[in-house]
Amino acid sequence: MGNSLKAIVAFVPSNECQKYLLEDLEEMPVDKMVDLSGSQLRRLPLHICSFRELVKLYLSDNNLNHLPPELEQLQNLQILALDFNNFKALPLVVCTLKQLCILYLGNNKLCSLPLELRFLQNLKTLWIESNCLQYLPEVVCELTLLKTLHAGSNALRTLPTQLRCLQELRTIWLSGNLLSEFPAVLLDMPFLEVIDVDRNSIRFFPSLAHLPGLKLVLYDHFFAPKVAKGVRRVGRWSEETPEPRKRSGAVVEIPLDERPSPPPAVKPELEAEPC
Repeated sequence: MGNSLKAIVAFVPSNECQKYLLEDLEEMPVDKMVDLSGSQLRRLPLHICSFRELVKLYLSDNNLNHLPPELEQLQNLQILALDFNNFKALPLVVCTLKQLCILYLGNNKLCSLPLELRFLQNLKTLWIESNCLQYLPEVVCELTLLKTLHAGSNALRTLPTQLRCLQELRTIWLSGNLLSEFPAVLLDMPFLEVIDVDRNSIRFFPSLAHLPGLKLVLYDHFFAPKVAKGVRRVGRWSEETPEPRKRSGAVVEIPLDERPSPPPAVKPELEAEPC
């Protein structure tokens, strides 16, 4: 379906148009996945909420700014992609999906996250990059199973000390923020494997040599941070040449001339972290 036709269909709220837009999605897909990314949707078709066994729902790159309360029926949902939409606030119905382990919220207009996010105690991967966050919501520190946090391209100046409570956290992406100092709380997180503080304004780097789990540091500073033997440093003046592609929390080597790219609007299934 062409983009112009999709746009017309999305604006017309008739059942016939929605049926045409969703083609043969009248029954529960065999693979328990629905991908409506890039469909110019302004509202989620309600009959999707009747697929009670649905595990993966991709709604990236649409025009959504709210979700229906019927979404609560999808209690088996593990992956939800809401990135590249128009959300100014996270719909509270998302916080009722207690089996979620991967949640993509990047490239919206979020200035905060609701306290109800704490109910997502199975969450392992959270993408909140490219929003309007001036601080990291403390409720994130209550997601005890969180392993990957991408909070790049916001307006963060510091991190809450409660972040050290996330003892399962292994990867934290903070590139493109307003950090003027290296976040002190990260020095108390020996289990971290990847720290990305590239494209900030950090004036001084403390030694990271005491972090036994550290494998990779991304930075943008004249002086490379001190690290333990075997830890890779990737930065403008580092000894390393490859840079990682940050996609769904994975680190993949790419050539020097290809800068790390933002997450794709559609998350390939193979890149999703297993729940």
